[in-house]
Amino acid sequence: MTDNSKVAEMMLEVDQLISDNKIPDAISLLHEILAEEPDYGRAHNHLGWIYDVKLKMLEKAEEHYKLAIKFSPDYPSGYTNYAYLLSSQRRYAELEVVLKKADLCPTINRATIANEYGIMYESMGKFDDAIIFYKNNILYTFDNKVIDTAVANIERCKRKKELLWNL
Repeated sequence: MTDNSKVAEMMLEVDQLISDNKIPDAISLLHEILAEEPDYGRAHNHLGWIYDVKLKMLEKAEEHYKLAIKFSPDYPSGYTNYAYLLSSQRRYAELEVVLKKADLCPTINRATIANEYGIMYESMGKFDDAIIFYKNNILYTFDNKVIDTAVANIERCKRKKELLWNL
């Protein structure tokens, strides 16, 4: 399958199958793509997302997210999806490594990465660090709703800090 337009068409079909909640068909088509092109990172990312979000098969999801990053280091979704998985499992040391790698991806949404750092540090009780990254989230975004959320996150961290450290 060396025809990139064929792969692109197949990936569009995968996206439609996922949208239509035809998950087994999407998985089948992704496996077909990967049988022909095992190093196609975007297909690994999509498969990881299905295993993660739709099927809750987290080990398989993680395996595919890692392959997505390995084979398509300039594709941002592999990093963000893997980061969400690690964050949900409170695997902060590994998450920090992924976020550092993600920050090197030229097409990554820097606001998203800053927010994930903020969530990580807030979850760890490192409120000052979280506030710094929530401020970076504001710096890197152009979305007013994201700014409003970041402001609320900062206020929440300040409140937690006040409540927990002054008891």
